[in-house]
Amino acid sequence: MSNERAERRQRIGDIAEIMLDYVEHNSTYQAQQVARVRTASYTDPDQWKAEMELVFRRLPLMLAFTAELPEPGNYKAMDAMGLPVLIVRDKSGAVRAFLNVCSHRGAPVASEGHGKCARFTCKYHGWTYGQDGKLLGISESANFGDVDKAGLALRALPCEERAGMIFVSLTPNAPLDLDDYFQGFLDDFDSAGFADWTYLGSRTIEGANWKIAFDGYLEGYHFASLHPETIEPRTPSNRMFYEGFGPSMRIGFPQHRIAEALKDVPREDWGDQENNGFDFVRILFPNVSAFLAPEITQVAQLFPGPTPDRNRTVLHYLRREPIRDEADRAAVEQMINFFRDVTYQEDYVIGLEIQKGLESGAHDNLVFGRNERGNQYFHEWLNWYLQDDPTLPKPVM
Repeated sequence: MSNERAERRQRIGDIAEIMLDYVEHNSTYQAQQVARVRTASYTDPDQWKAEMELVFRRLPLMLAFTAELPEPGNYKAMDAMGLPVLIVRDKSGAVRAFLNVCSHRGAPVASEGHGKCARFTCKYHGWTYGQDGKLLGISESANFGDVDKAGLALRALPCEERAGMIFVSLTPNAPLDLDDYFQGFLDDFDSAGFADWTYLGSRTIEGANWKIAFDGYLEGYHFASLHPETIEPRTPSNRMFYEGFGPSMRIGFPQHRIAEALKDVPREDWGDQENNGFDFVRILFPNVSAFLAPEITQVAQLFPGPTPDRNRTVLHYLRREPIRDEADRAAVEQMINFFRDVTYQEDYVIGLEIQKGLESGAHDNLVFGRNERGNQYFHEWLNWYLQDDPTLPKPVM
């Protein structure tokens, strides 16, 4: 076992012990103080525009999974923050990302969704591009005129594949340093063998301002009141452990049965017991929440909508094993729809009500308690990026 894996295992075991104490003594992680966030943060068009430019257009965004593009020639075409993005695994196995825009007249070279092909052909005039983005052919080139095909490639975007995920910056030529950005957090996904999991599909839901929706992923204070029949029977309300990795974080949630689950497990093995007595939600700043469960994993990918009061959330589903047969596929679809419905009906519906409440002007600020350190931490990092001054001190957990 490597030193890194041993240290991670020890750390998880220590966190499990802390969460066991939380359940036994009705306590939770505590921030130093109560914090306030301006209500306008969720409604102000100027802040929304700043978030687009200083956060979503600059930072590494997790846009796809290795499992979505398992073979050379596989591609995924999608809308990301209003930009048409094409991600492709080339014939060498490397992953590349481009703006899905033909250099001739601006039409897409691939239809939105997944597929597999050796080259991409613009449906407007038939120009073709290779998996490396280079312009291969111009239809009826003899009649078109002389052009430098080398200068008419698809516009590349910074892209890197790590730990079963594909990260893209939406700004061409922007720096992409995942080691510095995630501070070792991706090791969690490596340890789970995430790159070898099976992609099961996705569902899309819409809701209020992206931060209203994201705030709900960052705490379990609401489990008893909002999820009394779905989450709370497994996971006690208001029992959370927080750990920061740069702007991202790992949130620990003990189960009601944590004492029973761990009582016969040697203390040195508690670091291997995730999903047996306790769970983690992994937050990839700015917009991804991942719950890695043995039955099925849900990864929520939140995108700000076309206006400040809306978001579009893509719920992705994966698991370790491939689909076995049609009966298994039907069971998986049923489970996916259940998780989608719970997320929308129990979290996103109240988010829309919150949006209306904030827009009413009833209060100038929202209050995040000492028990809601994850929310505080998220907003501290968001504000740090919005100030656009790297000399300012970075938030710490």
